[in-house]
Amino acid sequence: MKYKDSVSAVIGGAFFAVPYLALAVDIVPSLLIGAAAFAAGELVFTQKKNLTLKESNRNLYDTLQNAKKQNKHIVEMIPLIEDDEIKKELNEINESVTKIIDTITKNPKKVETIGNFFDYYLPVTIKIIDRYDEIENQKLSSSESKKFLNSTNKMVKEINKSYKKVLSELYKSDIVDTDAEMKVLDSLLKADGFNDADIDVSKEEDV
Repeated sequence: MKYKDSVSAVIGGAFFAVPYLALAVDIVPSLLIGAAAFAAGELVFTQKKNLTLKESNRNLYDTLQNAKKQNKHIVEMIPLIEDDEIKKELNEINESVTKIIDTITKNPKKVETIGNFFDYYLPVTIKIIDRYDEIENQKLSSSESKKFLNSTNKMVKEINKSYKKVLSELYKSDIVDTDAEMKVLDSLLKADGFNDADIDVSKEEDV
């Protein structure tokens, strides 16, 4: 028997014994009092433990820890890159990855919406950046090296755009749900005569 069950049993027994033995209360009411006391003891001593991500989903925890290391590597590579455009793209990639990691950490279920991001996209991005830096540092003048640098430049820009889309995808359902709630609230306010304005969050306001 667990500690909390033992304590609850003692409490329940005491609340049964005192009315029944000391106060000469009938057995049925005494049993009810004892049962209620036992249930109250269980309620008081039962504490639901809030598991950390490390405890509840070790695989995802390890994945996120690795992603943080990879993202840190991106930051460390930025000063080593000579091309200012690439530096700008990498800074934005780092921001997107940071937000993606934070979002998944707060809501682990959202990882299902981003497919192979952690298993493939991010690791390959690191390889591309490392290889770009290596070739750039060699100062090669061959047509192959120039072609590689140009194609990598374009690829990094596409990666940046794609990572922003991944981040948006994480919040897509939240936006849709909140939009629906706003429309319901708007309808209720209008029905009760408290709101005359038309609300449509799907349209941008004129600036």
